[in-house]
Amino acid sequence: MTTTLDKPPADKPSAPATGTTTLVPRPEPLEEPEEHRRVGRLRREDALALGGAAATGLSLAFLLFGRLAPLSGALGFVVVAHLIFLLVYAILVWMDASADGSKAGPVVRDRLLTVVLSSVAVLLFCALVLVVGFTVLRGWHALPHGSFYAQDMQAAGPLDPITVGGVQHAVAGTLIQIAIALAVSIPLGIACAVYLGQVPGKFSRFVRTIVEAMTALPSIVAGLFIYASWILMLGFEKSGLAAGLALSVMMLPIVIRASDVVLRLVPGTLTEAAEALGAPRWRTVWHVILPSARPGLATAVILGTARGIGETSPVLLTAGATAALNVNPTHGPMMSLPLAVFTFVRSPQPAMVTRAFGTALVLLTLVLLLFTLARTLGGRGPGRLSPRQARRADRRSQRDLDRFESAGTAPAPAADLADATDKTPPNPAPTEVD
Repeated sequence: MTTTLDKPPADKPSAPATGTTTLVPRPEPLEEPEEHRRVGRLRREDALALGGAAATGLSLAFLLFGRLAPLSGALGFVVVAHLIFLLVYAILVWMDASADGSKAGPVVRDRLLTVVLSSVAVLLFCALVLVVGFTVLRGWHALPHGSFYAQDMQAAGPLDPITVGGVQHAVAGTLIQIAIALAVSIPLGIACAVYLGQVPGKFSRFVRTIVEAMTALPSIVAGLFIYASWILMLGFEKSGLAAGLALSVMMLPIVIRASDVVLRLVPGTLTEAAEALGAPRWRTVWHVILPSARPGLATAVILGTARGIGETSPVLLTAGATAALNVNPTHGPMMSLPLAVFTFVRSPQPAMVTRAFGTALVLLTLVLLLFTLARTLGGRGPGRLSPRQARRADRRSQRDLDRFESAGTAPAPAADLADATDKTPPNPAPTEVD
C-alpha cells in the first residue's frame, strides 16, 4: 500500500490516511474583481470636481487681476483662470483616484487631456460663431433687397445706396468657375487615387510624393502657372475657363489625397471576393471599390470645393474683374464672389462695406448648399440604408412575395420547412440493385 501525503496547513489537523490519499492545501480565497467605472457616464464626483475647479480658477484670477497683482486684460484673465482651473482639477482628480485605490497617474492624464481637448473644441466653435455672427450682423441689411440678387454693378457707383446694384454677376461667375474646376478635378483626382491604390510601384510612390507636396501649394502660384501657360504661351485671353483651370490646380491635390485615403479603407476581402469570382480589375474597381467608398469620395469632393471656392488671387490673375454679368466662360473677364468681396470692402463708403458683407453671406450660403448637395449625392455607406430606402426595399419585397403567391410558387414558411425536415428519415436503407 502506497500513501502520498502533502504537508497539511498548520491550522488544520491532517486526516487519517486510508488507502491512497492526496491532501491538497486549501486554496486562497479569490479577490473580488475590481468594478470598472463607465467612461461615458458623468459621476457626481466628476461634476463636483469640474465645478469646484472652475470656481477656484475664476476666484483666484479675480484676486490676481484685481487685488494681488497689477495684471489687466481680458485675454490674460482667461488664460490665467484656465491654467488655475487645470491645476486644481488635476489635484482633485488625483485625490479622488487615490481614495478609490487605483493608479492616479493614468487617470489624471486622461482627465486633463479630455478637458484640454474639450476646451480647444469650445474655443474653435466660439471663433466660428464669432466670424459668422459678425458677418451676419454687418451684411444683414443687404439681404432683404431683391436688387441685390437680380442686378450687377454695371450701373451702380460707390455713392449709390444699397438698393442699387447687386451680386448677380459674381454668383454666376462663381458657379461657372467652380463647375469647370469640379469637371476637371473630380475625374482626374479619383482616377489618380485609384491608380495610386491599385498600381503600386516606384512611379506611384513618386506621384504620391508630388501630390503631398502640392497640397501646400500657394494659390498665387497656381494662378501664375495658368497665366503663364494658358494665357501667355498658348495665347488665350483672360476668361472664366482660365480661372476654372487655376482653381482645379489647387483642388486636384486635395481630391487626390483624400480619395486615396478613402479608397485604402475599403476592406480587401471585397476586392478578393470579386477577383475570386473572375471579375477583371477594372470591373472590380467600378462595381465594388468605388461604390463602397462613395460617401468618402463625396467628402473628398467637399474638401476640394472648400479649397477652391474661396480663392481670390488665382481668379484675379486669370479672369480679371468686371462689373457686368458675363456667362460666357471662354470670352471676357468674369467676376466671382470672393473677388467681389475684396473689391467692395476696399471702398470707404458704408453702402459698399455693407454690400461686401452681404456678398460674404451669399458665399457662405452657397457653400452650405453645395456641401449639402454633395452629402446627399454621396449617400451612405454600403449596407446602410436610409429610412426612405428601407421603406422602398420593404415595398419591393412585398411586391415580390405577392407575385410569388399569385404564381403559386411562394416560398414555404420556416415552420413548414422545419416539419418537413423532421419527417424526412435521417438515413434511408440502401436498395439492392441487381
